[in-house]
Amino acid sequence: MALFDNPFDASRRLGRGGCSCGAHRSQGEHDAAQPVGDAAIQRVVDGTVMRALFPHDAERRAFLRSVGAATALAAVSQFLPTRLIAEAFAEGAKPEKTDLKIGFIPITCATPIIMAKPMGFYEKQGLNVDVVKTAGWAVIRDKTLNREYDAAHMLAPMPIAISLGVGSNPQPYTMPAVENVNGQAITLAMKHKDRRDPKDWKGFKLAVPFDYSMHNYLLRYYLAEAGIDPDTDVQIRAVPPPDMVANLRADNIDGFLAPDPVNQRAVYDGVGFIHILSKDIWDRHPCCAFAASQDFITQTPNTYAALLRAIIEATTYASKPENRKEIAAQIAPANYLNQPVTVVEQVLTGTFADGLGAVRKVPDRVDFDAFPWQSFAVWIMTQMQRWGQIKGEVDYQAVAAKVYLATDAARLMKQNGLTPPETTTKSFVVMGKTFDPAKPKEYLESFKIRRAG
Repeated sequence: MALFDNPFDASRRLGRGGCSCGAHRSQGEHDAAQPVGDAAIQRVVDGTVMRALFPHDAERRAFLRSVGAATALAAVSQFLPTRLIAEAFAEGAKPEKTDLKIGFIPITCATPIIMAKPMGFYEKQGLNVDVVKTAGWAVIRDKTLNREYDAAHMLAPMPIAISLGVGSNPQPYTMPAVENVNGQAITLAMKHKDRRDPKDWKGFKLAVPFDYSMHNYLLRYYLAEAGIDPDTDVQIRAVPPPDMVANLRADNIDGFLAPDPVNQRAVYDGVGFIHILSKDIWDRHPCCAFAASQDFITQTPNTYAALLRAIIEATTYASKPENRKEIAAQIAPANYLNQPVTVVEQVLTGTFADGLGAVRKVPDRVDFDAFPWQSFAVWIMTQMQRWGQIKGEVDYQAVAAKVYLATDAARLMKQNGLTPPETTTKSFVVMGKTFDPAKPKEYLESFKIRRAG
C-alpha cells in the first residue's frame, strides 16, 4: 500500500512494488492521483494505525470484508482519535533548526525573502531568520555551497547550473519557489536615447548580473532576434547589481539588462532611461528564486517545510497590489535595499518615470508568483545549450523535476489555502515565438544564432 492509499479499502494490498491498486502504469502515477492537503494527512495517519493493528495484510483485508469500512473506521476511532492526530500533524512538526541564515542580493526580486523578516512571516513559522545582504551572485553560491547560508535568494538558473556542475562543482540543488516574475529591464545610458533599435548596438558594452541568469539569457535572446550576435557583435560582462548604475555613470558600459530597482535608480539619478521592460520580451518570465540544497531538505525536512511556508505566504502577500507601498517602506532601508522609498515604490506599484519624460503605468512591471513551473527550467536549459554553457545531451525533464520542486510548492500552497496549478508545465511565448516544453530540442535547433553543436 502506498502512503496515501485508503487503509479501509479491502481491495488494496500492503505489498511493495508496482501500482498498489493496479490501475496505473507506475506507483508514481498512482501517488499523483492520491488526495492532498488535510485529506492526505488523515489518510497517512489512518494507514499508520491500521498497519499497527494488522501487521499482516491478509488479516486487515479479512477484517474489512467482514465488518465493512465504516464499521472498521468507527471501531478504530474509539480506541485512537486519528482525526485529532491528523490535525496536529497538519500544523507542522517542530523545526529541527530554528536559527537560520539566508543570503540575498539587494534587489526587489528578493522582496518575499527580505520582507518576511521585518513583517513577521518567518517568526510565524517558529523560525529566527537572519537575512544577510551579500555582494554578488558568486558569493551567494559559494557561501551556500559551503553551508554558511542555510538557503538563499538565487537567480532562477543558478540551482540548475549548480546541480549540473556548470560554473561550480556539481551538487544536488533545488528551487522550491519562484520569488518574482518580470521585474527586469534593459536600461541604456542617456547618450543613447536616439539609438533605440538594437540593430544599431554593434560595439556596445552591456552588463548583466551573472552568467547564469535570466538577465543574460533574455538579453542574448533580444539581441539575437535583432540579428546581433551577443558573443561577437557586443561585449557582455557580469557586474553585481549594486555596481551597475555607477558603471553606467562612469561610461564603463552603454547599458544593462538588470533587476530592479537598478533600472529605476538609473532614472532617478538621471544617468539612464528604461529602453524596454523584460515583461515585453517574455511576460511573466521567472527571475529570482528561493533555493536550498538537497541536503538541507533531507536533513532538516521540518525546517525546510516551515521556511517554504513562510516564503509562499510572503510571496502571496506581495502579489497583492494594495500591499506594495507598505512592502516598499519595509524593504527600502539601508540594511535591505538601501534605496529611496520612492524608487522602490515606483518599481513595486508599476507607476514610474521612464527617464524619457514619460510616466508609465504597468502594474505588473514586477509581480510575485511562487509556483516553480518545470517548463521554466526546460527553457533555461535550452538557452544554456544555445550559448555553449552546457555541452552534449541533456535529460531536460528529469533535471527540471529534480531541481524545480513543483510538487512541494503545490502541497504547501494548498496548506496555505491557495490553489496551485494542476500541472507542472505550460507553454509560453517569448518575443512572439511559442515554446513547447515537450519539444526542447526542436526549439533549440530553430535558432539561427547559437553556439550549440
